[in-house]
Amino acid sequence: MERRIDHYLERLVSSDSMTFYKAVCEFAKERIEPNYLHWERNHELIPEDVIDEMGQMGLFGVTVSESYGGQGGNQLDLILMGLALGYHSQSLAITPGAAMSLGAKPLQLFGTDAQKKAHLPDLAAGKRMFVFGLSEPGRGSDATNPEVTAKKEGDKWVIKGEKCWSTNAKWSSHVVVHAMTSPESKPGYRTTCFIVPMNDPNVSYQEMAGKDLWSQSSTGSISFDEVTVTDDAILGKENEGFKVMAKTLNGGRLFIAGMSLASLAFGLDKCRTYSQEREQFGVPIGSFQRVQDVIIDMDITLEQGLTWLIDLTNRYDDNTLDRESAAKVKIECSRKASDHMTMAMEICGGVSSLDEFGLTRHHRDLFVCRVGEGSNFALKGFAARPLMPDITLQ
Repeated sequence: MERRIDHYLERLVSSDSMTFYKAVCEFAKERIEPNYLHWERNHELIPEDVIDEMGQMGLFGVTVSESYGGQGGNQLDLILMGLALGYHSQSLAITPGAAMSLGAKPLQLFGTDAQKKAHLPDLAAGKRMFVFGLSEPGRGSDATNPEVTAKKEGDKWVIKGEKCWSTNAKWSSHVVVHAMTSPESKPGYRTTCFIVPMNDPNVSYQEMAGKDLWSQSSTGSISFDEVTVTDDAILGKENEGFKVMAKTLNGGRLFIAGMSLASLAFGLDKCRTYSQEREQFGVPIGSFQRVQDVIIDMDITLEQGLTWLIDLTNRYDDNTLDRESAAKVKIECSRKASDHMTMAMEICGGVSSLDEFGLTRHHRDLFVCRVGEGSNFALKGFAARPLMPDITLQ
């Protein structure tokens, strides 16, 4: 049976874009699908040889300029890659996805020529990754006030504190640290971003134990014990670190929305196939109106979500996307996909609890889409501000 998501994408993107998307789908079908359940049952992270293969395919350099060894693609190409890989596993999709949208992207947007030359070629080849150091044990959505500090001492900066929930930490060569540098300044101008090597003797990393979401993705805690760097390590401008983070997250939220729709697409195909094969009371369960309601609701959401997401992605590539729109598509796609996946599991019954059926994996991972790149509750707050500009929203 044709994947329903492909039916919609054929109408929404160019033939060249579909060729790229189908090539990634073929890679996932041949290399990932036969092995994923084994990795999952053995609690293994994505094997490094698979990461190497994705690097050789250019998946870590999709949006990086050809002058730096990348593929020279755009945000739409990145979203299509996420849809192709996320159909099988969000853990799989987020590995190159975060490496680009949260790792290479801030360097592309704000890096100096020297920083780009030093890092982008290896990032594009998958030989190196940057990890995005934003979340902290005591800070998540309150990104303007990090507890990690960077204090100027002579011609050096001294960085102290801890970042957590850092995707790709295990495989990363550097971390982009968002640190408090001017606590007395107004919000938005208090912080600075620094590029810090993970092999610095005063940087320590530990994989976060007990995580039951994005199970094949690396998620680490990174500590900084008086790490010293110079001004050359600053990414962007001093005290404008929040600008770096905010602009980077626009693209990241589009990617999260895409992964939500990829999971929804998987669930839809599972349900429409199963409902035609499974018989109860002498007929396929797809004969029952309630089952049809769930399936058509999933299909409507998939079509709406893809149409909206690709429109916003094109606006991102045209540099006309506002933060509120990126937040809203992430909120709606993650929420609807998560709600629909619960109903999908209900109509499939007991078989949906089996790991080999795949729905539980996507059901768990969709929770991350609701809280990652800014929790939906927090994002609703700032997305509502343009609607009520005459009052202060809390």
